[in-house]
Amino acid sequence: MHPEDHHIGGSDASGIVWKVGPGVTRWHPGDEVVIHCNQASYEDPEVHGLDPLAAPSQKIWGYETTWGSFAQFTKVQAQQLLPKPPHLGWEEAASYGLTYFTAYRMLVDRAELQAGHRVMIWGAAGGLGVFATQLCVAAGARCVGIVSSPEKGALLEQLGATGWIDRSDFTGMMRRGGETVDEERARFAVTREFAKRVKQILGDAPDIVFEHVGKATFPTSIFTVKPFGKIVICGATSGYDLDFDVRYLWMRQKQIIGSHFANAWQCHKANRLIDSGLIRPVLWRTMGFDQVAEAHQLMYENKHCGKIAILVGATEEGQGRTAPAPRRPAAIRAEVGA
Repeated sequence: MHPEDHHIGGSDASGIVWKVGPGVTRWHPGDEVVIHCNQASYEDPEVHGLDPLAAPSQKIWGYETTWGSFAQFTKVQAQQLLPKPPHLGWEEAASYGLTYFTAYRMLVDRAELQAGHRVMIWGAAGGLGVFATQLCVAAGARCVGIVSSPEKGALLEQLGATGWIDRSDFTGMMRRGGETVDEERARFAVTREFAKRVKQILGDAPDIVFEHVGKATFPTSIFTVKPFGKIVICGATSGYDLDFDVRYLWMRQKQIIGSHFANAWQCHKANRLIDSGLIRPVLWRTMGFDQVAEAHQLMYENKHCGKIAILVGATEEGQGRTAPAPRRPAAIRAEVGA
């Protein structure tokens, strides 16, 4: 909640600095920037030496605050600004911050992703998953993505994933809550088959499970990750009341790790990978400012693949690109449903 009498949503943006407040020296009007969405008070001691994500004042801009990106002007803290990669158009530069920086902290910082790791990624063709997949490939890790259709699996092949699984082949593993003893026995049998399939693709059980689905998938994540493995979670789109057999956690000494967005330094490091072309935005569709509601409906119905961008000040795709791309194309275009 915030004290303003209005709410402007949107936690991703690229644009041009219009005006700066007193004390801002690093940024100037006319600078081309990407915005990360973590805000915190400079007065909180946690910001200085611990982590801004631990600060009592920490909020996600455009979600827990107003002045978000679905407007012609927005208002942010100076520390939220990052240099816009010059090879990206405005719509490409606006499409990656929230989900990519979240995935970066989850895997690189919290789960300590390393070359040779095996990783299972839920929702691998969505906004978080496409960046988790690319980070695994860039790090030299093997990854299997869980998707909802063969078309989305084809996108993962384009991104370099080791393999993919259509979750509709294992619908019985999803936790609804309140299962009877017989229903739970049947659910667990499907979970076992799913875990075997994951191991078959990766060559062994995953060292890391990339979680953001929550209630429906968490029991399967706990069971599937290897002993001493890690489940890193940043959300719970299917429900936040998690119900799982804790014996598979303590007896096999697995770890559950919570993660929330990223701090400014992590965003800076992750943005350099975009700048170098090692990680690329995955853009499904670009829509006009008057189509914001339609874009949200497409996401709600899970019809998207990768990210949707909204043109606010730009009049067409490709504007804002001022340098050649280190790798071509500058952004990956997801064709599913386009």
